[in-house]
Amino acid sequence: MMNFKSILLYLFLGLSILSFSQPQKHDNSSVERYKAENDISRQKKNGYKGYPVKPFKDTLFFIYNKIGSFTAENRANAIASRIELLYKDPFFKKDSLILNNSESGVDIVYKSDFVVMSVTDLDGKTIGKSNFELAQKNLAIIQKSILFQKENNSVENWVKRLGLVLLLLSLVVVIVVVINKIFKWFMFFLVRRKEAYFLGLKVKGTYVFSPKKHLEFVLKIVKFIRLVALLFTFYISLPAIFSVFPETETYATTLLNWIFSPARAAFIGFVDFLPNLISILVIVILFRFLLKTIKFFVEEIEKGQIKIEGFYSDWAKPTFNIIKVLIYAFMIVIIFPYLPGSNSPIFQGVSVFVGVLFSLGSSNAIANMIAGLVITYMRPFKIGDYIKIGDVSGTVIEKTPLVTRIRTPKQEDITIPNATVLSSSSINYSANVDENGKGLLIHTKVTIGYDSPWKAVHEALLEAASRTDLLEKTPKPFVLQSSLDDFYVAYEINAYTKKPNQQPLIYSLLHQNIQDCFNEAGLEIMSPHYNSLRDGNKTTIPENYSKKENK
Repeated sequence: MMNFKSILLYLFLGLSILSFSQPQKHDNSSVERYKAENDISRQKKNGYKGYPVKPFKDTLFFIYNKIGSFTAENRANAIASRIELLYKDPFFKKDSLILNNSESGVDIVYKSDFVVMSVTDLDGKTIGKSNFELAQKNLAIIQKSILFQKENNSVENWVKRLGLVLLLLSLVVVIVVVINKIFKWFMFFLVRRKEAYFLGLKVKGTYVFSPKKHLEFVLKIVKFIRLVALLFTFYISLPAIFSVFPETETYATTLLNWIFSPARAAFIGFVDFLPNLISILVIVILFRFLLKTIKFFVEEIEKGQIKIEGFYSDWAKPTFNIIKVLIYAFMIVIIFPYLPGSNSPIFQGVSVFVGVLFSLGSSNAIANMIAGLVITYMRPFKIGDYIKIGDVSGTVIEKTPLVTRIRTPKQEDITIPNATVLSSSSINYSANVDENGKGLLIHTKVTIGYDSPWKAVHEALLEAASRTDLLEKTPKPFVLQSSLDDFYVAYEINAYTKKPNQQPLIYSLLHQNIQDCFNEAGLEIMSPHYNSLRDGNKTTIPENYSKKENK
């Protein structure tokens, strides 16, 4: 049982409390408890069951044997009741309790006529003493217990207890006032110096946590700490007050155990965990050093300072991310046995449950991650390339482990899962537009009737390509006659460009220039079917081009 007097000395500096301190009940009871423990050990050896005699909550001694029809339990209860009657006697005197020999053994008698208890030969043999020695011992215990209780519950002691309670209440009030003043001053200090201490939190120039919010957050924490301090003060004051009165002293111990038992268990658990904690820290430090070493070589490969045959520099970062995940997974496997409760069935059950949830709920995500990994090492495109996946064309603006994002010429951002990218065919229009490549070959087709000279058609198409600004002059554009159909010839103009992401604009400009060049050359771009249905006297070339031709 915890001695609360020592706690009061540390918490309240109650030097004055000692002047009002009550008689040391625990010193007396510890002796009797020691005797009772010896009796319990004997009764276990001899196979007897003892029943405690405890008129004042504390056990004085045990009864093991019956007398006549009185069982040991009945004897213990009867003796406790008689001791309580002696305690209630206002004229009780210690010397009035004496020992008398009787037919059954030795009796403890009060004023020659009130038998408190009888000690038989069997009682003495059970304990390992004579009945007289056992009677003497029990007599001394009863005398001390009654005198202690009378002294403890005297008017003088009650006055002292009330004074002690008032002192404790005064100390609690003083402590509460001091706590409130300290926290009030501290909060005033924070508000007054807010410009120096509360600057907020910025990310890329934008406030995520403004200075005002920062101050409010800290003030809330300070208020919470103040509330905890006040509650702790009130909670500690209750056991202090309860410990003053013997009737409520057990509640004081209970309240203290509610706090100190978990705290002690947590502290002991933390101390026991310290060797494992040090092992975990050493493992983490070693793995972090390993990662930093690998990262150094990865950065050098990415910069081109270190070259490995068959290993592209743009593989360096994703490869490092894979290695990092594997190293962290291996580190967790090593650390796991050092974690508290790792061997408990609950911990293992939760781990299995989380693993099942992850495997069931992330099958698509894992498929996309694996596809993203494969795409990385296939290198079909990179950020900034103009590509076509399925029916979607646009510029690659982001590649993540799960998805690829494309921005179309209409400024639409389209997100495509990597699994879809991997299972679909993709066209990279930017693959050959670097300084070593010729560029992307732009081509468009026109169909002209057999009555138009093919050389004139070639000249008009080449002239249209030369007028288009976004087409390269070298290599030179060229024309292919792709087919000779029943009513017309299919001509295809081909020209190179280094701006594949501007294809819609290039095609638009090229088609405009083809119309202009054909009109200037007097060549009609029209289907022969339409020519057979019209009058034939009127040309489809606009008037302004015809006038230029006549001039």
